[in-house]
Amino acid sequence: MITADAAGSWKLGDRVVHRLGFGSMRLTVNPDPGVAIRVLRRAVELGVDHLDTAAFYVTPGGILDGDGGPRRYATDLIREALHPYGETLFIATKVGPGLLPSGDWEAAGPDRLRAQVEENLRRLGVDRLDLVNLRLTSRTAPVTARFEALAALRDEGLIRHLGISNATLAQIDEASAVAPIVCVQNSFAVDLRRDAGLPRILAGRGIAFVPFFAIAGAGREDGPPAGTDDTVRELAAAHGVTEHQIRLAWTLHQGENVLAIPGTGDEQHLLDNIAAGAVRLTEEDLARLA
Repeated sequence: MITADAAGSWKLGDRVVHRLGFGSMRLTVNPDPGVAIRVLRRAVELGVDHLDTAAFYVTPGGILDGDGGPRRYATDLIREALHPYGETLFIATKVGPGLLPSGDWEAAGPDRLRAQVEENLRRLGVDRLDLVNLRLTSRTAPVTARFEALAALRDEGLIRHLGISNATLAQIDEASAVAPIVCVQNSFAVDLRRDAGLPRILAGRGIAFVPFFAIAGAGREDGPPAGTDDTVRELAAAHGVTEHQIRLAWTLHQGENVLAIPGTGDEQHLLDNIAAGAVRLTEEDLARLA
């Protein structure tokens, strides 16, 4: 059985984690919470020690459509499945977007970030969050005031590490001038390369690059597009793996500081994703995908 250590490791903040992690957004789609709980526990059994989540990962009413029923929060499912957390488990969350009690979305300013951090603390059942990423909704807006608010919460002991998401290099530099960042989360995939130069730049600074939509690519929340790239399909056949595994393998080959967080609510897909950490692409393979 292939486990998460096949992908190698990287130091995220003050913790060494396996480069193949788990994203929790899709856990909320299935109305049966037992399915999500089994997937989470199986992921940890297989060596996954880096989980990505957010208090605004919720169905129904959130980012993803799903069957009806009561609201299901990814953070709540993580707490139910894994609390009390093992010492090696590193949970990253994010703030910025948020769901108000009315059901409306907010893009939190500095004055609202404390409430969002406290919601994550409560839902995850912890006194301190391992990592909080400031999720930006604009790649041109200033970030200093919001990052100063998060740095103050870190100084209070509510947060261990800070990161930023959906950010340009200029915004990363602006945030770094306020407080150290250990992680940048941006959309990035074999067919979604807006930030292709970032992994190398961040590696030189000791910062992890954590792509989301590594499998979905340009399909984003909707998942991988129906039509797939001929090269991806041919390489999958040559390596005896799935096209999704080639996508994940390509992601992990973009630098030792690149951490993948594929998400799924299906145990077989989980096993496939973890196995992708053992796929070794040749220089010729990478050249074809380039």
